Amino acid sequence: MKLACAIIDDEPLAISLLESYVKKTPFLDLKGKYTSAINALPVLSAEPVDLLFLDIQMPELNGMEFSRMVEGQTRIIFTTAFEQYALDSYKVNALDYLLKPIRYPDFLQSASKALQWYELTLKTQESQHIQEEKPEIKSIFIKTEYKLIQVELRKILYIEGLKDYVKIYIEDEARLVLSLMSMKSMEELLPANHFIRVHRSFIVQPEKIKVIERNRIVFGKEYIPISDSYKQKFMDFLQERSLIPKI
Repeated sequence: MKLACAIIDDEPLAISLLESYVKKTPFLDLKGKYTSAINALPVLSAEPVDLLFLDIQMPELNGMEFSRMVEGQTRIIFTTAFEQYALDSYKVNALDYLLKPIRYPDFLQSASKALQWYELTLKTQESQHIQEEKPEIKSIFIKTEYKLIQVELRKILYIEGLKDYVKIYIEDEARLVLSLMSMKSMEELLPANHFIRVHRSFIVQPEKIKVIERNRIVFGKEYIPISDSYKQKFMDFLQERSLIPKI
């Protein structure tokens, strides 16, 4: 992955130094260098870059003011000789803050941080795209007693693990489904946006929960324990889907 970058600094020597750093950094591609933020503004507005090395103290339009005008997708690394702007840089969501004179190892570390940020963003976007394209599973086939049974996910109340077996409890059905498989395999088979593990031996479907009492989920006469190791994840899961106060 290559990041398109630009340099804005009113000192020609500073630009030359940063340009030399960019040229020996394989994942950076210099698209422009400017001695004035005023001159850079129309160009970068029309063709935004991924990363901007931006001086702060400049005439007419300083770096802090300019940072509020650039495209939201552009990440900024401030380059300045003044420490007092460090706090302000976080207010404009700068990626990093380099103090002059800038050494190449420090420059490379900041640039690498930008690369990691973009790679993580790209992975997140790809993951979301895959999830959007993937059709939602409505049922699964479970092997039990030498035959396959189709179970509708919306009817599953909870799953209980018992050594090498799992018991699937289905809504409005007295007979449970018993299958030879591990809880881990079962957990991987179920869609994570509809099921959650609350105990090493139990996976539940939160939409089916009507009562939670004293760290236990109540399904009729059955009480499902919520273990300490899964409690926080479970409460976070519920918090996103309800108006309950955080515990």
